[in-house]
Amino acid sequence: MIEHSAVLLSEAVESLVVDPDGYYIDGTYGRGGHSTAILEKLSARGKLLAIDKDPEAIEDGRSRFDGELRVAFRHASFAAIKEAAAAFGDVGAAGILLDLGVSSPQLDRAERGFSFLRDGPLDMRMDSSCGVSAAEWLNMAAEADIAAVLKNYGDERYARRIAAAIVRERSIASIESTGRLAKIVATAHPSWERGRHPATKSFQAIRIHINNEMQDLDRFLSEVIDALEIGGRLVVISFHSLEDRRVKRFIRDEQRGLVLPKNIPLMEVDRGVRLIKVGRAIKPSDGEIDRNARARSAVMRVAERVA
Repeated sequence: MIEHSAVLLSEAVESLVVDPDGYYIDGTYGRGGHSTAILEKLSARGKLLAIDKDPEAIEDGRSRFDGELRVAFRHASFAAIKEAAAAFGDVGAAGILLDLGVSSPQLDRAERGFSFLRDGPLDMRMDSSCGVSAAEWLNMAAEADIAAVLKNYGDERYARRIAAAIVRERSIASIESTGRLAKIVATAHPSWERGRHPATKSFQAIRIHINNEMQDLDRFLSEVIDALEIGGRLVVISFHSLEDRRVKRFIRDEQRGLVLPKNIPLMEVDRGVRLIKVGRAIKPSDGEIDRNARARSAVMRVAERVA
């Protein structure tokens, strides 16, 4: 099993923690890499709220930080960030971090059903206590819906062909394991990219759909400014182009404010600017990618609330 390594750890925490006495939210605790580093930068007055929709992650956090009075845990989705920030009263968060990657324990444990490399139950839910599993969805969804998910969330060129194969195979026997799904996709896929399993995009797309990941991110972005205090930082690490485009567009639109004719002299506050970009997008160094291949697609963006 690969030990979980938080991606862009020092870069994220340096950008996030601007006030050691402040209140912070780690919206995706995972296995605590970022949370640990945040706490190391906080004073005795600083506070951290760690959130994760995976109950195993929350259990890990409560065990790992037992006795640490500066941190609290909440089993929830980061989508409801405004509600989470209310735990700090009317102060607002000094910084909010999202790491949108899947943690190594989720990928490496076959029983979680995320990996095409390890045969196990076809689940893929971040929170296995609720919602529809990947197996349940694949065995009942319309062929067109499966193809749309594979295309829209996985950018899978052969989405229709793979969806047809899934529907054909499930008519023979219900698809219940990651191994069988991976084999169906591989057999249906006519073009294998060197060094990449043909089921990569399909598994990613199905996981995104099952966990409502894009909808959660959209809701988060609609609430996050209100959850931050003035001067508070937003740090988001994305691993998928769809996620990064959403975050990039959100920051751009908030920084632009009202679109008015060029000759109208208005202050930023009058244009409704509430958020500004901080620096450029940051990607992992070659050294980090060498140490952790799962970091290769990461992109980090930082913004600050100004009004």
